[in-house]
Amino acid sequence: MTGRSIEVGMEAERRFKVTEDMAASFIGSGDVSVLSTPSMIALMETTARDLVQPHLPPEETTVGTAVNVRHLAPAPVGGEVTVKAKLIEVDRRRLIFGVKCLYGDTLVGEGTHERFIVNRQKFLSKLSGSR
Repeated sequence: MTGRSIEVGMEAERRFKVTEDMAASFIGSGDVSVLSTPSMIALMETTARDLVQPHLPPEETTVGTAVNVRHLAPAPVGGEVTVKAKLIEVDRRRLIFGVKCLYGDTLVGEGTHERFIVNRQKFLSKLSGSR
């Protein structure tokens, strides 16, 4: 993988404040003011992306292709969650991450997330003929 320094075992951890626009009641996935499942997934994707992006050449990025997570407990608006991503498999351009979201010591969600390494320009060029 020329220009890449990605290895199984790499880990990242980020903290996020749960804001009102992340709430299930705001997103429309529920009617309570707690971290929504779509928002939790977005935080997991962000953390996984940010883990590997510095290790890619400038013309490359990653795109999310699969998510398999369970949302196990609530986290309140105004609270802070910790999101962890660990690279558990590399198969050429395919990357698999173990992901977790915690509110204090409570496991809010966990699962796996798949991303693919793509060349930005080649990826975006696929849009030009899609109308």
